[in-house]
Amino acid sequence: MACMIADICPGRGFPSTLTVCGMAAVWQQVLAVDARYNAYRTPTFPQFRTQYIRRRSQLLRENAKCGFEPGLRRHYLRLRSQLLALRYGPLSEQSSFRASSVRSSRTTLDRMEDFEEDPRAQGARGHRRSVSRGSYQLQAQMNRAVYDERTPGALVPTSVAEASRAMAGDTTLSENYAFAGMHHIFDQHVDSAVPRLQFANDDKHLLACCSLDGTLSIMILSPSPPSVKVVLKGHAGPVTDFAWSLSNDVIVSTSKDGTLRIWNTEDGRCIREVRDPEASELLCCTFQPMNNNLTVVGNSKHLLQVVNISTGKKVKGGSSKLTGRVLSMSFDAPGRILWAGDDRGSVFSFLFDMATGKLTKAKRLVVSEGSPICSISARSWISREARDPSLLINACVNKLLLYRVVDNEGTLQLKRSFPIKHGSQPLHSIFCPLMSFRQGACVVTGSEDACVYFFDVERNTKAIVNKLQGHGGPVLDVSFNCDESLLASADSTGMVIIWRREQK
Repeated sequence: MACMIADICPGRGFPSTLTVCGMAAVWQQVLAVDARYNAYRTPTFPQFRTQYIRRRSQLLRENAKCGFEPGLRRHYLRLRSQLLALRYGPLSEQSSFRASSVRSSRTTLDRMEDFEEDPRAQGARGHRRSVSRGSYQLQAQMNRAVYDERTPGALVPTSVAEASRAMAGDTTLSENYAFAGMHHIFDQHVDSAVPRLQFANDDKHLLACCSLDGTLSIMILSPSPPSVKVVLKGHAGPVTDFAWSLSNDVIVSTSKDGTLRIWNTEDGRCIREVRDPEASELLCCTFQPMNNNLTVVGNSKHLLQVVNISTGKKVKGGSSKLTGRVLSMSFDAPGRILWAGDDRGSVFSFLFDMATGKLTKAKRLVVSEGSPICSISARSWISREARDPSLLINACVNKLLLYRVVDNEGTLQLKRSFPIKHGSQPLHSIFCPLMSFRQGACVVTGSEDACVYFFDVERNTKAIVNKLQGHGGPVLDVSFNCDESLLASADSTGMVIIWRREQK
C-alpha cells in the first residue's frame, strides 16, 4: 500500500513547488513520462489507470498556471523519470529515445533551418545532444542488480521472470505473437522488390517503404481503409534504404543513383539532395539516434561516411573503409557504437564521437567469409529479464544469428542461431519493440521460402513461436508498430502485407 500511495501521489517526499510547472511544455513532458509507464500500474485494474492519468493531467494543468523557477521544474522531471524507471523498469528502446530527447521538442526540420540560416552555428550546435551521464549510471546500477541474481549461463533469472509473468497475466509468447489475419495489402510497388519498410517512431499507423522502382511510399493505416499518403519521387535509380528521423518529420533515403535525399514526410517534398563525391552507389543509411542532424551512409566502394544533413556536407573524420560493399548498419541505443556489415562477411564496430561525429574503427568479426551481411539490428536488452546488449544478424548462411555484445568496443560473441532459408536475398530481421514481462524474448525475420518467422530466443528446442504465410516471394523485411498490434512485411514481388494480432 505504501508503494501504491507513493506512486499515486507523485510529489510525496518532495517540496510542493517541485510538482508544478511554469510552462505548458514542461507539464506535458511530465505527463508523457507518466503515460508511458501507466500500463504498469495496477495491471488488474485498468479503470484505475485511466482515472489516474486523467487526474494527473488535471493537476498538472492547474499547476502550470503558476510560475516557478525553471531549474526546479527540470529537476522534478528528472527525478520523476528516475523513480518510475526504478519502480517499473526501463521502457522499450523507442520510448527511451523519446525520453532522452524530451529536453527539446524541436523537429529535425527546425534544426535544419537553423543551420541554413547561420552555417557558423555548426560548431556550436547539433553535435552535443546526448544522454546525461547520470542516466547511464542509473541504468548501470539497474543492470548490475539483475545480473547479481542470475545463475551462471542463464538468460533469464527465474525469480524475476515469475514476477513478470504474474504482472502480464501469465500469457505466453505464442499467445502474445498470435498474428494471423491480414489487415491490409499494399501493391503500389508491384513487380519491383520492396527491400525495406519501417513504421514511424512511436506510431501505430504510419508506415513507409522503399522500392527498387526508384520511389518511396508513406502509408497511413488508420482511419480505415488504409491508404497511400504520399509517394516520394526523385531518385533516378533503385532506392536501397531509408530511415525516419526521431520526430518523423524527415526521411533520408539512399539509392543506386549515387544520391542521398532528404524528404519532408508531410508533403513528400525533397528538401535536399547530397551526391556521393565518388559517384558510387549508396546502399544503406541510418540516423545517429541522439543527433538527427547526422546520418551515416554506406556505399558500394566500401566506404562508411557521416553526413550532416543540415549542411549537406560530410563530417571531417567521419569516414572509414570496410573490406567490401557496405550493406547494413545499426547504432546501439546511446549512439556510441556503430556496427556495419559488408558483402564479404565482415561486421565492424566503430566508436562514434558524440561531439565531433568522428568514427574510430574498433573491432572486426568475420561471420562467414564471402557471405553478405544483409541486416544488423542492435538492442540494449532482449527482454526485461535478459539484460545482455545483443545484435541480430542476417548473413546469407541459412541461419538467423544472435550475438552478445561483450564490451564497450562492440566485440561480439555468438549466442544463438535459428534455421531459416537464406542463401542470396537481402533479408532483414528485427527485435520485437516492447520489453515484455513474459518469460522469453521474440525476434522476427523474413525468409526466402516466402514466410515470416517468429523465434523465441529462450527456447532450446522448437524455437518457432509463429509462422506467417501469404507472400508470393522471398520476404525481405519486417517491421512492428510501436505497440506490436500490427506487423508489416515486404517481399521481392513488391507486395506489402499488414498483419493484425489475433484478438482473444
